[in-house]
Amino acid sequence: GGDAPSAESLLREARERLSGAFQKPLRRVVNATGVVLHTNLGRAPLSESALREASRVLSRYVDLEVDLQERRRGHRDLRLEASIQDLFKTDRSLIVVNNNAAATLLLLNTLSNGRETLVSRGELVEIGGGFRVPEVMAASGARLREVGTTNRTRLSDFRSAAGPDAALLLKVHPSNYRVMGFAEEVGLKELVELGRELRLPVAMDLGSGLAVGRERAGLQDEPTVLETLEAAPEALCFSADKLFGACQAGLLLVSPQRASDFRSNPLLRALRVDKVTYCLLGATIDAYRRESLEEIPALQMLGAAPARLRSRAIQIKKRVEANCPGRFDLRVVEMEGRTGGGTAPLTPIPSPALAIRPSGGGSRSLEEFLRAGDPPILCVMADDRVVLHMRTLLKGDGAVLIERLTEFGKESRP
Repeated sequence: GGDAPSAESLLREARERLSGAFQKPLRRVVNATGVVLHTNLGRAPLSESALREASRVLSRYVDLEVDLQERRRGHRDLRLEASIQDLFKTDRSLIVVNNNAAATLLLLNTLSNGRETLVSRGELVEIGGGFRVPEVMAASGARLREVGTTNRTRLSDFRSAAGPDAALLLKVHPSNYRVMGFAEEVGLKELVELGRELRLPVAMDLGSGLAVGRERAGLQDEPTVLETLEAAPEALCFSADKLFGACQAGLLLVSPQRASDFRSNPLLRALRVDKVTYCLLGATIDAYRRESLEEIPALQMLGAAPARLRSRAIQIKKRVEANCPGRFDLRVVEMEGRTGGGTAPLTPIPSPALAIRPSGGGSRSLEEFLRAGDPPILCVMADDRVVLHMRTLLKGDGAVLIERLTEFGKESRP
């Protein structure tokens, strides 16, 4: 009923259909949102050096569960355990599972299955995706015993709640919120002392796993792994893909006397990680041990000086103005970024940015154009401008921004 399509249009449609049929499960994305540990964008990016090492090792067979010296099967945490013990100067045993929710589940099931775990009402956290500590606790087999009130919990509340069925005292760091005002909480050291008095183990869900000083990360209210270890809880756990800057995993550091209880738990078989995770975790831990923090992108972004980021914004602005003069109103502005990943909710991060409005209007069209490209560029909208944060740009992202803005500027010419 009409003209036959051209060969070019047929080939174009064939390419589009094939491309749709063979989509990769993940795509590269340029993060210009200012949120460093963006959960929807994979949290901490991995370093190129770690990925090169993983490629070199994992393209061959590996000694995942074999002790070559003793000529027998070994446990897969062994060498990573030695590395992390050296990093944190501790004798704690290491258990690696697939995320921190899994670590909490294993911790509760091992230490409190069928019995009571005492937790402050102010620490009954909900994490992303609607998962809540009470629900994880119920799945573990532990019974929740709420202590104190939402805003005030005292040591005496724990002491009076610790009946004959109590098995564990649990402290949870409120990573993604804070209770402020007329508030009181029990510190970890106090809780550990009470645990010794009552002969009950104490565990800490640390959440984000900050492995450097707070000043280095610019996060003054975030507890560190070292501080937590100094308080000497029986067990602590944290995420590897947040402030620790590695791949997704949950790291459990437990007293050596408890290690066999964790390793013999049948749940560990379901929650354990594979050789890829061990390889990537090992590379990140070794970067810490060598004090090569430049190999950990998340820490690099968090610690980047605002002056350097402002300079980057100015350079991009000049390039775009030179490539398509008069097509944009470009301004270097001072914005606030965030750590993200449910971490440090009250700590804004200075984040110089480039605010852009096409000369003829249509900021929303520009945002859609950037988001629809390859790679997609994710930004924020403010005051009818597209805002591109400099803090979360990685190597090569600046060139992508210049190219795509130039393309939009030339296409939008009248």
